[in-house]
Parts: sequence; C-alpha cells; structure tokens
Amino acid sequence: MSHRVRIFVLLAFAIALFPLASVAQKPPAPPPPPSPQPPTSTIPTNSPFPNSGSNQPSGTLVMFLQGRVTTSDNSPIPNDMKVERICNNKVRQQVYASPNGGFSMQLGTNTDPVLDASAEASSTSGRTGNSSVTGVPRSELRRCELRASGSGLQSDAISLMELDTFGENINVGVIVVQRLSKIKGATLNAAPYQAPNDARRAYEKGLKSERKTDLAGARKYFESAVAIYPKYAVAWNQLGSVLQKQKQVEAARNAFTRATAIDNRFLPPYLSLASIAFQEGNWPELLALSNHILALDTLNQVNVTAFIVDLDPINYADAYFYNAAANFQLNKIEEAQKSALKAEHIAFPRRYPQVHLLLGEIFARKSDYATAISELNTYLELAPNASNADQVRLHLAKLQQLNDSAKTTEKPASL
Repeated sequence: MSHRVRIFVLLAFAIALFPLASVAQKPPAPPPPPSPQPPTSTIPTNSPFPNSGSNQPSGTLVMFLQGRVTTSDNSPIPNDMKVERICNNKVRQQVYASPNGGFSMQLGTNTDPVLDASAEASSTSGRTGNSSVTGVPRSELRRCELRASGSGLQSDAISLMELDTFGENINVGVIVVQRLSKIKGATLNAAPYQAPNDARRAYEKGLKSERKTDLAGARKYFESAVAIYPKYAVAWNQLGSVLQKQKQVEAARNAFTRATAIDNRFLPPYLSLASIAFQEGNWPELLALSNHILALDTLNQVNVTAFIVDLDPINYADAYFYNAAANFQLNKIEEAQKSALKAEHIAFPRRYPQVHLLLGEIFARKSDYATAISELNTYLELAPNASNADQVRLHLAKLQQLNDSAKTTEKPASL
C-alpha cells in the first residue's frame, strides 16, 4: 500500500471518530486536541465583495496583472510556461508566457480563461450593470497569489496581498522559476554499488519477487542480501517495506531503523517510519522524522541551477503532509498551515484530497470558517465517495452556522 493510499484510508477512518467541532487528521489512539472555541473577534470571510457596476469607484479595480518569468540559471523558458492566479488554494485563471517570458493577465472579463468556474463567482457572476466592465476589486486579491510552472520548472508563490503598488495595472515584477525535476547525473547514492555481487543479486531477485507480489519470496531475498552485506541500506529499506505490507509493524520498524543507522541521508526509510508514526498517532516522533526529511531536501537548501540526480526519490508532498499533521496535533497551527500549503504546492497539478481535509481543520481552528468551508468543499469535490464524506458534510453544516453567525456579528450597526 502506498503512502498516499495509507494516509487516505487513515484519514477517512479517523474523521468519523472525532467531534464534528474539529475534524482532526489522526488515528483514534491519542485523544484529539481541544475543539476550537466560538469566535470572539472579527472573522475573515469569503463573502462576495460589492458589485463593480457604476457605483464602484474605478480606482478600486485591478484590470491587469503583468510581469515577466525568468529561469534561475538564465536558460530559455519552455514553450509551456504558464502563470496561474490561485485564490483560496484554487486555480482561478491561467495564461501562458511569451517566448521572452512576458505575461499579461486581464482580470474580471467574461472571457477569462478560468479553470474553476465556480471559484470565480465572487468576482464575475456577482456583478451587475455593464457587462463590459473589466477588473477585480483589489480587496478580492488579498487571498490570491501567482505561480509560474512548466516542463520541470516551478516558482515560489507571489502573494498579491503583499504588493504595495496601486492603480489599475499591477506589475508584479520578475517571477523566477527553478528546476524541480531530479534526473540522473548529479548526485548518487553509492551504497548499492559497494555491496558484493551475491548481495546485489539477492537484492535484485527480491525486487522482482516484490513486483510479482510474492512477498514471502521477496522477504527471503532481502534478508539474504542484508545477511551477506549488513550495511546494505537500500536492502534494509526494501525488507522493511515488505514487512510493512505483511502487517509486521515492529519488524518493519527495525528494518527501516537499520537503514537510517547506516545512512542518515537516505530518506525513504525515514518516510516509511513517518507513516508508522502517523498510524500510531506518535506526533512528536512524526514531527522529528518529517523535519529530518525536509531539512535534507536539496531544493530547500540551495538555488538549483541544474538537474539533480537522486536515486533515492521520495514523495516530498507526503513528507510535508506528515509535518503538517504533526504540527496540527501538537497545536503548532501556523507551522501546520505552512507545511500543508507546501504539500499542496509540491503536489500541484495533481490534487491531494487529504491536504484539503487537513487545511479545513487548520482554518477552522483559526476560526477562519469561510476558508475552512472552502477547503472541505474541495475535499468533497475530489473525494465525493470517501467513507467519511457524510461526516464531512455534517461538519460543513456546523461550520456554515458558525460562519453565518460571524458575518452577522461583523455587520455594522444601523445608523
């Protein structure tokens, strides 16, 4: 079972066990953290902004977002380089950069290349009056960011809330994209090539047996490989994987731990140990393991100017998700939000339903009910038949009541 499937099953099971006031992301063993209290201050909401018809001052509208995309190593940008406007973690609009990297995104028109039409309801369909009026109220961009990507390249997100320029046309400046793909030729794990030939042959036979779902045979070959060469980290890791599939958790944990003792920069066994800690609800251990993985993520340490070879690939989206889940359960909400958004960022354009489920709980804990509702709706859109779908819908109804109450509280007193 893959890490992603294992996470999904555990979350679907866990959500049915917790109070609806806080749909947490953990197995049932430890008690859940305290439920969020009712709001006592102003609550951010995603309610539609005033329409931009003739009564809307034109100075409050943003008509165009412009800028330029460049690569960190000054190489030509690929033909498929696109710039996306993402609001509330949903892709709203997408344009392609020109060969020299320039781009211009027109906002608020009926012909916008919108990818998620439902997400644009607050800025286009909610308007009345002259349908030819373009632009989006500046305040609507406060939850938006720009991101560029294409052919193994991706940029950090640029928050539009932080831009201090004014006027109808906003120049966001230069968006620098860096290479994300890791290919053969830059860094190597030499451990497999130091093993004796007979250990390597046993290891390769183990891989063939595992591909054929012959777990007993695979286990025998991997055990033979590590017996011949006890420092064979990759063989210890594969042995742990087979044992985990056989539901022998303690034996798997020991095998993964042996691999980490041999090479603490070999990350796959750390991710597997993290999956065990997640299943057991051992949040301090999960945080330590995921922090170790993220600290050794090459892309977190340097500006990559070439493709990097990594023969020990792992899914960093899973690592960030585990980190977010651990921080959430340890009441480190800001750190949890940061890691969850990073998991979503790395997984894009693939969608990661579990991240949206966790983000929904993070924003609910922060009393940002409108955003929590948006995240849980996204989860249901991506996993409509999940076993916890009915519980999530009930939770959404509770959050909607809290959000409606918060908006009523925010209304100014009548003159």
